[in-house]
Amino acid sequence: MGAKDTVIKLHNTKTRKKEVFEPIDASNVRMYVCGPTVYDRAHLGNARPVVVFDVLYRLLREVYGADQVTYARNFTDVDDKINARAAESGRPIGDITAETTQWFLDDMGELGALQPNHMPRATEYIPQMVAMIGGLIAKGHAYAAEGHVLFAVDSWKAQYGKLSGRSVDDMIAGARVEVAPYKKNPMDFVLWKPSTNEQPGWDSPWGRGRPGWHIECSAMSYELLGETFDIHGGGNDLMFPHHENEIAQSCCAHPEGEFAQYWLHNEMLQVEGKKMSKSLGNFFTVRDLLDQGYPGEVIRLVFLQTHYRKPMDWTAGKAEQAERTLRKWYSQAEQALDNGEVHPGIIGALADDLNTAGAIAELHQLSLADDVVALRASMQFLGMMGKEIPAWAGKPDIDLSSFEEKLFETRQKAMESKDFSEADRLKAAYVEAGLEVRMSKTGVELVPGAGFDPAKLEAL
Repeated sequence: MGAKDTVIKLHNTKTRKKEVFEPIDASNVRMYVCGPTVYDRAHLGNARPVVVFDVLYRLLREVYGADQVTYARNFTDVDDKINARAAESGRPIGDITAETTQWFLDDMGELGALQPNHMPRATEYIPQMVAMIGGLIAKGHAYAAEGHVLFAVDSWKAQYGKLSGRSVDDMIAGARVEVAPYKKNPMDFVLWKPSTNEQPGWDSPWGRGRPGWHIECSAMSYELLGETFDIHGGGNDLMFPHHENEIAQSCCAHPEGEFAQYWLHNEMLQVEGKKMSKSLGNFFTVRDLLDQGYPGEVIRLVFLQTHYRKPMDWTAGKAEQAERTLRKWYSQAEQALDNGEVHPGIIGALADDLNTAGAIAELHQLSLADDVVALRASMQFLGMMGKEIPAWAGKPDIDLSSFEEKLFETRQKAMESKDFSEADRLKAAYVEAGLEVRMSKTGVELVPGAGFDPAKLEAL
């Protein structure tokens, strides 16, 4: 069965079960994923949905064709966190968001993530947001109060909460919601809010102001993908209230559509078994790890070893093992050309609700079988290498000839004395350093393998 015949199954948060994925239009498969708020470097947790949905994007392109898939991921570039960063630094907001947006793209590129087809910035879609808010007011789903516009949850009460499995009454009873005198219902959420002279603002029928967070994705997904599209993704921390509010806004603004057909949510990330936090000293940005010498491909492989719906634990031990594995695979893939086919087992694993761990197991089998052509093509498909072997995994820039001569001379002396203890010690030390030792009557050849560590040779 070829990739085009693949049946994809995805766990749909909306129905709480794994379903066969059937696109609305197989010639125009559409996916929207919530992107970052750009005020600082992306931390490791921010990177997980990027990698998860990059794998899904690659799978959809393989099955339906690269030109038949549209992937949109937004940038939130108007937000109170950005305003605060500008106030404390004295830098213009536009400079901060331009810089941090490029940081994000550079860092995610290091992790092998393809850029989406559309990367809309919230500030580019303010008129569309204003129009959508106006439409919600006209339909009786929103109201203006004291310079704000709020979504009236009671107008959507029967449906609100279904994605996250909550009822409005239960949410009100236990919610930590913003209490404001202008709210008709404590669950009502902001679509538009007034701006001071120091804050970013745009003219609107309700006065100068800026959009609430939730309306951004509703307006941008509608403009780019239409009133009904296939897949909406993000971290499970966004399920409520963000995604719940998106559904309410979008379905009320465009009742002729159904918004997203399949909802996918990835689980959160831990570091060494604990929640990542600055107070615990285990908070890492992607750039931190890259600067510490962890290659992007290593970070990606660690991510892919855990299913997206399970909590993922980043550990130094996993990263070290991943690097050893990749070095071995790259040394094999180097023997193949860029004309292979992705192994069907890889496609089959990913088609089963993005079973990335199963796909990695298939790579191990290809390595064991020394199927270098399929291994190379499959690694490229999974985003763990481009057209070339990564520079960091290439043969080390170290002259091994003196070590080869030393072992050869030691072995020659041992042949005469019949005492092989020193030759055996040297050989064992070379193997421990990650070298493959090839000995013949005419000489010794040392070949760097997976996990080669030149530092271990310095003590010999």
